[in-house]
Parts: sequence; C-alpha cells; structure tokens
Amino acid sequence: MEKLTNKEEEIMRVLWNLKKAFVKEVVAELPHPRPHYNTISTIIRNMEEKGFIGHLAFGKSHQYYPIISQEEYKKSFMHKTIQHYFGNSYKNVVSFFAKEEKISISELKEIISIIENNQK
Repeated sequence: MEKLTNKEEEIMRVLWNLKKAFVKEVVAELPHPRPHYNTISTIIRNMEEKGFIGHLAFGKSHQYYPIISQEEYKKSFMHKTIQHYFGNSYKNVVSFFAKEEKISISELKEIISIIENNQK
C-alpha cells in the first residue's frame, strides 16, 4: 500500500469519520481556506483509482466511502516508517521518543504492562 499525500490523508480522515460522503460533504469538513470542489473531486477520483476509496452511483452523483480502514492504513504507514527510519526496530522508536522527551516514565511503564499482558 502506498503512502497518501497530505491532502489525500486529510480527505481519508474525513471519509473515515463520515463513513460515506458526497464530494460537497467532504469539502464542507475541510478547514478554511477550503480547496475548490473540482480539486477535491479530482483527488478523490485519483484515490479511487489507487484503491483507497469506492463509490456508489446516484445518477450522475457519486457517494464515496473508504475501502481501506484507518487501522489498516495506520499499520502499513507505521510499519514502513519504522522500517525506513528506525532500522525496523521498535526499541529504536521508543528510544527516539524518550530522547526527545515525548514519552514519560509512566507511559513507558504502561507500555511494558501492555507487552507483559499480551505475552500471557
């Protein structure tokens, strides 16, 4: 699965949230300044060609829905990120956040607890 562009991810988050939507509904959920309707329509059609989105036809209108779940995309994105930037090491990921002071000792203890409970 390929990585989505920032704008595509933004649109996918809207579709994951709404479950299904027409282009005008997607545009309405985007932050200001909102892109033009035709721009979003083109991006959505490209995402459909890539296999991320499907549609239901209502005459000439299309209602779009995500084919890829947020969980599936998150797993793929995280796997590739860890592989490319952290030498495929989850230890390196945790170390990175610890060094950057983005994770606390209590959060690390919680992670250890989760790991221990999953191994039982």
